[in-house]
Amino acid sequence: MSRLSQLFGSKEREFFDLFEEAGANCLRAAGLLEQMLQEWPDHGEKLRDVVVCEQEGDRITHDIIQRLNQTFVTPFDREDIIALASNLDDIVDYIEEVADFLGLYRIEAPMEQAQRMARVLHEACRQINDAIPRLRTLRDIHHYTVEVNRLENDGDRILREAVASLFERGIDPMMVIRWKDIFERLEDAIDSTETAVNTLAGIIIKNQ
Repeated sequence: MSRLSQLFGSKEREFFDLFEEAGANCLRAAGLLEQMLQEWPDHGEKLRDVVVCEQEGDRITHDIIQRLNQTFVTPFDREDIIALASNLDDIVDYIEEVADFLGLYRIEAPMEQAQRMARVLHEACRQINDAIPRLRTLRDIHHYTVEVNRLENDGDRILREAVASLFERGIDPMMVIRWKDIFERLEDAIDSTETAVNTLAGIIIKNQ
């Protein structure tokens, strides 16, 4: 193998490694959020750990963009690299917002629907984390896109139940507003997993 081929191969591996780091970071953040909602208000240090994940997501995205600016030959189109990096970063950003809202809004006890949505989000992130390594060989990820789509539909259904429950219980209006914010951020996070897996599938199809 020539030195030039080795150089290009090394650069490509860096992108794949970073995307796999980003996938693992999404999975970790989602797992922490699910644990937070299961254990709330006895959440310990998990909020701080979620913030660390958000910072790690920013670092990974920065590293991807930096390598993009330094690399002439990329494993796939630059706009696709930026889109996937941004999609994965969005997931962790929304997770961090949910975790932050729980403390900021002084939530005393979690709603059961929030726990279920967090479980859906965690599983969707698991599917993405499992799918990302297939970028290296451009293997089909149809199974993962179907599963994330199913989970996103589950999330929508749970959200509708949650909003209906808020207005049925005669909860204090301020608490309704706060929980609505939390549910909407959970929905944003779940929607972002679908966006990410669709971007991933698009890259693979385009480059096969």
